[in-house]
Amino acid sequence: VTLDDVSITHLAFSPQFTAAVESKQVAQQEAERSKWVVEKALEEKKSIVIQAQGEAEAAKMIASAIANNPGFIELREIQYAKEVAETIAQSNFKVYLSSDVLLMSGLAKSLGQVALKKKPGILSSLFG
Repeated sequence: VTLDDVSITHLAFSPQFTAAVESKQVAQQEAERSKWVVEKALEEKKSIVIQAQGEAEAAKMIASAIANNPGFIELREIQYAKEVAETIAQSNFKVYLSSDVLLMSGLAKSLGQVALKKKPGILSSLFG
């Protein structure tokens, strides 16, 4: 008798073998998940390092700008005051602020010095 083709219609494994295969699949999935968690943590670490390097570089650049140009601080005061003023302008509430609150004391001093040079009596009219 020569068989050319055999078809297995019912094949059953022992419960122990089925449980072993399932536990192996679960272990593989857990290993893949653990690998993904480690890769994610490494990427977050790289991101934090890059961000810290950028912040350090920005701090160096700001320190250099302050050292080379004292007017940089006044520029930052003006930028900050502009942001605060825009926020307040968009508010529905009435707010009264002094120049000290807006950190504009340096700007006020500068304007006062310019006004004083142009017209000595104008300082009291501007800030008096």
